[in-house]
Amino acid sequence: MKLVFATHNSNKLKEVQLLLPKNIIILSLDDIGCTEEIPETGKTLEENAQIKVDFVTQNYGYPCFADDTGLLVDALEGKPGVYSARYAGELKSSDDNMNKLLHQLKGKNNRLARFKTIVALNLPTEKKQFIGIVEGKITTEKHGGNGFGYDPVFRPNGYNKTFAELPLSEKNKISHRGKAMEQLINYLKNSI
Repeated sequence: MKLVFATHNSNKLKEVQLLLPKNIIILSLDDIGCTEEIPETGKTLEENAQIKVDFVTQNYGYPCFADDTGLLVDALEGKPGVYSARYAGELKSSDDNMNKLLHQLKGKNNRLARFKTIVALNLPTEKKQFIGIVEGKITTEKHGGNGFGYDPVFRPNGYNKTFAELPLSEKNKISHRGKAMEQLINYLKNSI
């Protein structure tokens, strides 16, 4: 089966390819000739994920899945949330986003946070959504060189390392995206 993963992000694509069974071939947006950024105009992660899959299905005719992920920080009332990728501005610099987050948390004791991923799936006959959440804390400085996004400042509960210090294979087992993708994979195995 061929499915489009609605992303231009090669890091996300690499993570997901490791999780999918071999009988499911994923194509990126680049593979189907979609070079534009799909506007994420939703007010929630659920809305943004659905906007992306609907765009691909309607404009390219492929079954598709997409994710939207947010970092929700308790001391910041759930921010950056839906704006996580462009928290420090439209340029989407991970370093700028992390620097802004660390600055806003400076001196705060409550560093509790969670990553939340929504995966939306459009098949010819149905639409589904899956959710993955991982709880943790924001560190006071960046650690590690693996991963992407906020990984260097997020330490999942039960670990003394950030996501960026964990091998990708280990991160996938516990991550928000890994949890949501596991639900997607189980659904595809049982319905296709």
